[in-house]
Amino acid sequence: MKAIEIQSLTKDYGGGAKAVDDISFSVEEGEVFGLLGPNGAGKTTTIKMITTLAKPTSGSIKVLGMDAVRSPREVRKRLAYVPQAISVDGDLSGYENLLIFSKLFHVDKRDRSARIDEALEYMNLAARANDLAKHYSGGMMRRLEIAQTLVNRPRVLFLDEPTIGLDPTSKAQVWEYVRRLSEEFRTAILITTHDMEEANQLCQRVAIMNAGKIAVIGSPEELKRTVGVDLVVVKIRQGRIPLSLPSELGRAVSLENGLLEIQTRNGESEIAPIVDYLESNGVVIESISLTRPTLGDVFLKYGGRNLESGTMQEVRSLRRSFGK
Repeated sequence: MKAIEIQSLTKDYGGGAKAVDDISFSVEEGEVFGLLGPNGAGKTTTIKMITTLAKPTSGSIKVLGMDAVRSPREVRKRLAYVPQAISVDGDLSGYENLLIFSKLFHVDKRDRSARIDEALEYMNLAARANDLAKHYSGGMMRRLEIAQTLVNRPRVLFLDEPTIGLDPTSKAQVWEYVRRLSEEFRTAILITTHDMEEANQLCQRVAIMNAGKIAVIGSPEELKRTVGVDLVVVKIRQGRIPLSLPSELGRAVSLENGLLEIQTRNGESEIAPIVDYLESNGVVIESISLTRPTLGDVFLKYGGRNLESGTMQEVRSLRRSFGK
């Protein structure tokens, strides 16, 4: 059974503009799935419909086999959502924040304490359970937000910009907990992010939306292959630059200043054979580097917008700090 199954989903707010225009995709149990795209692409509207906060104009949404339109209450019991804006109450302790969520999700009184302790322990927050949340670091707040969602043991989890504004260490910690949730509990996780490295590190598959449609969908590696090949650049110290290579090594192009650019499908695995071939032909190599297509390149091709054009700044402005 698929965790999420979308068929021909459309949302029309009137006036001829469709926020979501006939999209179809699915998310497997235990899969981390990225929904990417520039602001206004239709991501938020899509998530609102999946989480039963908005009704589709047409099409179908199934969550764990249940119709999200016909059985919204049952669907919501199995979902959890972490927004990009801070949602914890800074004047409550970590434990108290989770207690509120356990009541909102109607967790049985007999199970609440154990569920809360389990969630805090899992997110490595047990030692700070009784501290006020406003004294937590940014990374700890994010982990507390994820811990809040765990009290009802969701089968499907939505994370909106899960690590925005976090330092590299905190970001890596959140990534590790996201991986654990998908692997250990088979939780399906749908992530929206403008951080292409985050999508590359976490997602088994990503879909890029643009103007209400899904422009492309696939694994990060599959999508990167659609925008270009790997480039191995060799700086030659001595010897004749060969312009003909064995076909399995790639295509060579001579550049200025003793540089040789080799276009190949898998640069990482071909570097060693390339070095062996060149050295066997009397070439002395000074340096060698590898450049690969990125998800950022994919985003620019299919998303129709440069990531430097203000998107990240707009998103960052939505985060607020308790440290003031």
